[in-house]
Amino acid sequence: MHRYKFVLTRPLQFLPVIFGISVITFILVRLIPGDPARNILGTRATPAALASIRAQYGLDQPMWLQYVYFLKNLANGEMGKSILYKIDVLKLIVTRIEPTLALVVSSVVLSVLIAVPMAAVAARNAGRAPDHAVRIVSTFGIGFPPFWLGLMLIILFSVELGVLPVSGYGATIGEKLSHLVLPSLTVALSLSTVLTRSLRAAMIEQLKSDVATAARARGMPERIVFWRHVLPNSLVPTINLLAVNIGWLIGGTVVVESVFALPGMGQLLVRAIFSRDYMVVQGVAMVFACATVLINFIADIVTVAVDPRVKL
Repeated sequence: MHRYKFVLTRPLQFLPVIFGISVITFILVRLIPGDPARNILGTRATPAALASIRAQYGLDQPMWLQYVYFLKNLANGEMGKSILYKIDVLKLIVTRIEPTLALVVSSVVLSVLIAVPMAAVAARNAGRAPDHAVRIVSTFGIGFPPFWLGLMLIILFSVELGVLPVSGYGATIGEKLSHLVLPSLTVALSLSTVLTRSLRAAMIEQLKSDVATAARARGMPERIVFWRHVLPNSLVPTINLLAVNIGWLIGGTVVVESVFALPGMGQLLVRAIFSRDYMVVQGVAMVFACATVLINFIADIVTVAVDPRVKL
């Protein structure tokens, strides 16, 4: 169990990261041009009305004092009150977290389902036509922006074929799943290209390893060698790469949710930025940051569990 001792100390190392993200987010949000009070009241608002709104939400206080209030709210399990929605930010985020969580999970699962077979085909046919085809597809896939890819999928499957909904989230489980197909596929096609290249390289290396050679020497079929020895040993760098790309994945959901009008945290963040809703932007950014840190922590645990040689 000494290999897992980092589980006790690693969370303490995350605290400075979360603190730094909170400071940067707080400052950058307030550098956005515009006045939240004027966005609420309109261009014809009187100075007295604007001053009243600023005082109500603490926007008339010095920036350092506003940050102190923000930290105090976080310590109490709160994130302030939304200027636009007039409710607690934490409650607002809870109502929007399901579509985003479903999108992230389904995208990761779909990415793995795409990447593993493609990498396996390429690795077992290294240097031949299937390998070249996979490499070309993955290279082109990296260059496609998610918003463009999402629009192309909408045109193909929704407009031309009419088999999948264009946008929204639905009410029942079946409707939600059908609405998630295109957004998940958009993210997965972008993410799987990166995973495929990494997994292919790792598989080719493992096919030449001493473990695989010894297994063949014992008369083990090549198919068994691949799935029992090569694939498990190739997953470690891919798990780490997937964890590193979680930040990109979460950022990608912001764009994809806007394209497909998913009522998730990404769409909430975009609307909050345009309306200068500082509390919502800070709250969503903190949730995204904590989620990224947590997923990287889980990836470290999985890495140690998969490969006993790794010590963190």
